Amino acid sequence: MNAFIAVVLVCANGLAQDACTDDQALEVRKVRVANELGCATGWQEIIARTERRDEIGKTAYLKTECRRVKDPQ
Repeated sequence: MNAFIAVVLVCANGLAQDACTDDQALEVRKVRVANELGCATGWQEIIARTERRDEIGKTAYLKTECRRVKDPQ
């Protein structure tokens, strides 16, 4: 069975979207979710609780990714 990792990258406005990776992001948040829908929900609340919340839309932007991972058998 497959599971997914929801990834939220906080990137500086000056960084191109293609260049916004785990290594280049200001902050990376990851959480295991049951399905692809889980990748699209809940991250707003997580970011709203961080110190960077005031930067979003001003000096930084968010990039979200959904990564498939295999469960160990």
